[in-house]
Amino acid sequence: MNDIIKILQQNARISNTALGEMLGISAEEAAAQIDQLEKSGVIKGYSVIVDDDLYDKSTVYATIELKVTPQRDCGFDDIAKTIMMYDEVESVSLMSSGAYDLAVEVKGNNLKDVAFFVSERLATIDGILSTSTHFILKKYKEKGIFIDDEEPDERGLG
Repeated sequence: MNDIIKILQQNARISNTALGEMLGISAEEAAAQIDQLEKSGVIKGYSVIVDDDLYDKSTVYATIELKVTPQRDCGFDDIAKTIMMYDEVESVSLMSSGAYDLAVEVKGNNLKDVAFFVSERLATIDGILSTSTHFILKKYKEKGIFIDDEEPDERGLG
């Protein structure tokens, strides 16, 4: 099962036939294993990695660090669930660092949209003590996929 997940993380559009050939199983067995992973909740969904410089140059991404007061009986979960409901939010993660508690990845149409989201929506949620916004200037690699067409220079890698 680990091999199927690794292959799908690199190419979720691979055919069952090709996947089966890579793993030494039939296409039907590959399809059945994927179906089992989906039904058990291991595979939550599939996504597309986009080069926004080619698709939509106005798209803006930011990482927002949040300092949060944990809530009685639920810790950070309720605040995280509230934040997850916003369409702008790509991901929410609990961090182990003492500097901040939650990391929120957001996507907006422009800088103003992201700034409005932070100031008018995130900052006003009960329990959020402070925010720190970091705008992403360029993505080089995402989910193991190189965004730039150039192959990496591996001479310095050992």
